[in-house]
Amino acid sequence: MVKRYVVDVPGVPKSPSPISNAVVIGNTCHISGQLSVYDDGYRAGSAKEETTRAFDLVFKIANECGFERNDIVYVDIAFKDLGRDIADVNAVYESLFVDRPARTIYQAAKLPFDAKIKVQAIAMKAE
Repeated sequence: MVKRYVVDVPGVPKSPSPISNAVVIGNTCHISGQLSVYDDGYRAGSAKEETTRAFDLVFKIANECGFERNDIVYVDIAFKDLGRDIADVNAVYESLFVDRPARTIYQAAKLPFDAKIKVQAIAMKAE
């Protein structure tokens, strides 16, 4: 299968790391981890604010790759403080999805920029 590496997505700030925003293989899109970043860099906020921004970027990347929000089948969320932030993140997550994707959550020892939340996802089109 042909792989398509998606690096520059309009509305998604360029990463300082040598990564692709996403890699599309056939009917599957693997979206790299997203933080609460803007053109001027990382912006700390509440867990709700950081989660909302990270998902906004995930959805922009998915759309640029030809996928929609409802094509997302798996989400991975890393927390700085799972115990403190899980309720807020769950509230955002529930508001974003009618059909909820499978999900993994965990507390990470350290996230880039000391962020509260990092979100990555996989989108897939049914054949």
